[in-house]
Amino acid sequence: MTDRAAVESAIVDAHRREWALVVAATVRVARDLDLAEECVQEAYAAALESWTREGIPNNPAAWLTTAAKRRAMDAVRRDRTFRSKLPLLVEPDVSVEDTAMDELQRESEDPEDVVADERLRLIFTCCHPALAQEAQVALTLRLVCGMTTPEIARAFLVSEPTMAARITRAKKKISGARIPYRVPRSAELPDRLGAVLGVIHLLFTTGHTAPSGAALVKADLVDLALHLTRMLRELMPDEPEVRGLLALLLVIDARRFTRVSGNGRLLRLEEQDRSRWDRAAIAEAHDLIVGALRSGQPGRYVLQAAIASLYAEAPSYDETDWSQIVALYDKLLDVWPSPVVGLNRAVPLSKVSGPEAALAEVEALESAGQLAGYQYLPAVKADLLVRLGRQPQAAEAYQRALELTENNAEREFLSERLRSVQ
Repeated sequence: MTDRAAVESAIVDAHRREWALVVAATVRVARDLDLAEECVQEAYAAALESWTREGIPNNPAAWLTTAAKRRAMDAVRRDRTFRSKLPLLVEPDVSVEDTAMDELQRESEDPEDVVADERLRLIFTCCHPALAQEAQVALTLRLVCGMTTPEIARAFLVSEPTMAARITRAKKKISGARIPYRVPRSAELPDRLGAVLGVIHLLFTTGHTAPSGAALVKADLVDLALHLTRMLRELMPDEPEVRGLLALLLVIDARRFTRVSGNGRLLRLEEQDRSRWDRAAIAEAHDLIVGALRSGQPGRYVLQAAIASLYAEAPSYDETDWSQIVALYDKLLDVWPSPVVGLNRAVPLSKVSGPEAALAEVEALESAGQLAGYQYLPAVKADLLVRLGRQPQAAEAYQRALELTENNAEREFLSERLRSVQ
């Protein structure tokens, strides 16, 4: 018998690290998203008893994948009418049982597959053009990243019931539109690229600053996003936006180990030790950005990467080229008119035109209401109010930001800022 606490810890770790792989592999057998999720959840539940009795396997992912696939296979065998109920998830003129058995026994990837990694395969499947882009992203975060519905809702700035309904509709759309579960052909990849990039970027963002919990960073999500982006670049090496996304992730992640102090206190960009930043990653990002800019009109990821690169390459925070950053944000707003971009632009704008001008921009965004649940809006507003000497209003804004924030490191930082103006 193995200690139950050790087994529970191993299962939690396997969920964090291997969920995406297990789900993606099981979908290939089940040919149905809900069935695959159900089988994977059952496999994790079975692991608790089996591993306690027989010991934790050397390869938990392989054990879980086999267990989930066998459950999917059993479900297919029990339901001989599977093809008539869900024809969209079955390739035409192929026996479901034969296909599932073939997948269960297959040990290696099909050499003809365009997408080699199971997780990237599943992302491309979820990002079918028949689905709305927000539904594509939400469904992929649920299936590939194992994020909970509340976590995805926070990432999208919507309520939990709204997000739950969105995910349900996306699954039904896959059924109603007769979308097959298969690897997209090379010619189909560009049509799905925007959604795939959006999924990976949101995955990285969720790992870079965890929506909730004690740790600021979820390193496994950050590493997964970087892995998938590198694989996507191998798949589509000539796409400027793929290079732009990889550059963006590299240059932001280069600061990973300087974002909190030794005692866990969140450090602002101006407080971070730049000598500890990953200069090799920053240099790689710079080369990617230059190459992408030469390819023509830059898109949102190339421009975001260029902005992040200017921050990273400045000798010090005060020596940042604020004017150039504002100019890049203006271009970014042209290609991606997002209120979050407008909010991010307010910080360098305050350095160029003063905090009063930046505050006017933030208050306009606040009045528009699109960022009502976004904790960084009141946080940015509070910082600007402090610079203007308006401490009572700053305290109100910090309090609002604190109410919207669930990450412990960010909450402690905001609490400290609130106390400083009271």
